[in-house]
Amino acid sequence: MGLIPFPPPFGANVTGNIALTFVLAACTFFITQLSGNKTYWKHIFAAPGVPFWLLPIMIPVEIIGLFSKPFALMIRLFANITAGHIIVLSLICLIFIFGSVWVSPVSAFFVIFMDCLELLVAFLQAYIFTLLSSLFIGMAMPEEHH
Repeated sequence: MGLIPFPPPFGANVTGNIALTFVLAACTFFITQLSGNKTYWKHIFAAPGVPFWLLPIMIPVEIIGLFSKPFALMIRLFANITAGHIIVLSLICLIFIFGSVWVSPVSAFFVIFMDCLELLVAFLQAYIFTLLSSLFIGMAMPEEHH
């Protein structure tokens, strides 16, 4: 149902809603922060190999990085799904803009093509979101070198 581009109050597209992508990104953020061990927090507040005089600059950069990773996940998922719907709706609107029946077969062909492409993008974005979330959580729990 999410591939059918209904107008906003009636649409069934869940990841086209910024609130849902925010909740998914917030879950990733909180799981990452709560599962981080002492090595993770030491890397944030006292990065190994960084000169002492550079730490006052690097600590805010690392803290901004904590928040920018889930924010990028949220925006990536929302924008890619919404962009596909905007393209499909604009292709449908071409029929009404030109006011001709002769435009409708071409527009319908491109709408079907874009729906197939949008289905591919939806699967790809779900995979990327899951992969990056697991990567961020895994980076918070590095294993000690033996």
